[in-house]
Amino acid sequence: MSRLNTVYYVCALAGGALLVLQFLLGLLGLEHHGFDLGHLHAADTLNLLSVRALAAGLAFFGLLGMLTQAWGGGAGLALVAAAAAGTASALAVAAAQRQLRRLERDGTVRLERAVGEAATVYLSIPGGMARPGKVHLALQGRTVELQAVSLHPLSTGADVVVVDVVGPDTVEVTSLPPETSTES
Repeated sequence: MSRLNTVYYVCALAGGALLVLQFLLGLLGLEHHGFDLGHLHAADTLNLLSVRALAAGLAFFGLLGMLTQAWGGGAGLALVAAAAAGTASALAVAAAQRQLRRLERDGTVRLERAVGEAATVYLSIPGGMARPGKVHLALQGRTVELQAVSLHPLSTGADVVVVDVVGPDTVEVTSLPPETSTES
């Protein structure tokens, strides 16, 4: 076995072993308890230096290098093919990890974040805080429809602001003051 073939073999073995180890840790549920070697990332960056991406890169570098030489490719061709396969697999794993991290985000609407937000009355609010109407407002990147009460009657289409959360799906609103003109 040539030296280059030995390098390919060691890379394939080391990368494959790390991938199998991470898979087994995930099956045992140890991945999220400090044993996850692949979460060395920051926010939404494409992290090519995570252990998963590096392990995949090593494994495919070694496998394609050995395969190219076994099929009669020269040392130069094997090195280029191995480097391309290693880079492509590291990029693919890093991109997949990035997409999976995006799925982990909590999409729960937090009603307390509605306080201070502008809304529009969808179904008129009778006033007196007795019976609710409905409002539409943009909250956490989406349009939500909430029940709303008010001290004063508000008609459909009125611009309002949320002043309090009074129930699990109900907010208190008040009308927005009319815009004052700055023209002289």
